[in-house]
Amino acid sequence: MYKIHPDFDVFHPVGWEELQEIMDRPVVRTDGLPLPVIIDSYTLLKSGNNWFLKVRGTNGEEGFAPCSDRAEYLYLLLKRFLLLTLGEDARNLESILNKIYVTDINYKIQGLAYWCCISWLESAVLDMLAKAAGCGVTDLLGGRVRNELEMYVASGNRQTTPEEEVDFLQQYVDRTGAKAVKFKLGGRMSRNADSLAGRTEGLLRLARKHFGDSFIIHADGNGSFDAKKGIEIGRIVESVGTYFYEEPCPFDDLWDTKEVADALDVPLAFGEQETSLRRFAWLIENNAAQVIQPDLQYTGGFIQCMKAARMAERAGMAVTPHVSGGFTSYNALLFCSVIPNAGHYHEYKGFGELGDYVNGGLAIKDGRVRIPEGLGLGIDGALLKRPDMETVFELKRQG
Repeated sequence: MYKIHPDFDVFHPVGWEELQEIMDRPVVRTDGLPLPVIIDSYTLLKSGNNWFLKVRGTNGEEGFAPCSDRAEYLYLLLKRFLLLTLGEDARNLESILNKIYVTDINYKIQGLAYWCCISWLESAVLDMLAKAAGCGVTDLLGGRVRNELEMYVASGNRQTTPEEEVDFLQQYVDRTGAKAVKFKLGGRMSRNADSLAGRTEGLLRLARKHFGDSFIIHADGNGSFDAKKGIEIGRIVESVGTYFYEEPCPFDDLWDTKEVADALDVPLAFGEQETSLRRFAWLIENNAAQVIQPDLQYTGGFIQCMKAARMAERAGMAVTPHVSGGFTSYNALLFCSVIPNAGHYHEYKGFGELGDYVNGGLAIKDGRVRIPEGLGLGIDGALLKRPDMETVFELKRQG
């Protein structure tokens, strides 16, 4: 019989009206900024596959944030949104983002591409605001409740045999000291097909046997199954004592997701590709997932993710943000430092050379990563002065 891990709270029912009130509640605190911070210009920069958005205020205030390499094909959309913010008081960031949403009926193009651009804009402006206020971005978001995160390691592989996958994960655990792992089930959006015959069940059973009864194991379906198959695999997931079962059904099939959640006792983790706060609210109101997984890019940045986390907190649900990789994954550390209901284990994908530009670095030790402190996002501006940095475009306020 499956026994849920004590890390998880019981579900607290919550109605739509209260969830709507949480969605409407402001997030960013600008009390430490008595004077306007007028947005004067933007510069989009790149160095290899790393992209950065820099913003400057009329009084010399500056901020910058990493973008993902999706900027290579989304930068024209980003430019469209940036133009709508020039001359605005950055302290009104939430109102500015609402303005972008409705101007030229931009809401008709919302989705991952839209919200990635908004997240980059938002992060750069928050960095500028926090630096102008002489504080960290986390202070603008309500203040820290933790200074380190416990991490799990994952491979992302689907073409390994169970034996190869367990061996890879063991090596990763040995290098990082992680106390938890995650591996892939099924074939990714594959309509019940396994990536290799018998891999899913074989890997679940072998991983538990190899790592032992007390080791934390997460399993991720990436939308591989319909409800019937998702429940069938879920029974095996439960039989080996998996910590949580992530996205068994396609990300846009909320009905099958709820059916699986209702049938199983193992907590379902879901939401990595969700871009709508109202759909997050539906998941929470209907207890269709027990671990909420907004992505600091895909969901639209700190503000959107904070609102999703607040709704989840009201329902007693943990938040384990999805990490889409690259330098932008750094924002998930800051996000988890300010939300009280952050899950106990978070995905470690490494931070590459970004660690060289963060005070104290971003090394993982004994399965934990320290959450950096510093002005703004806490990333050294020397990153933008690398000799291989090139300008993609510049925008300047007129008049």
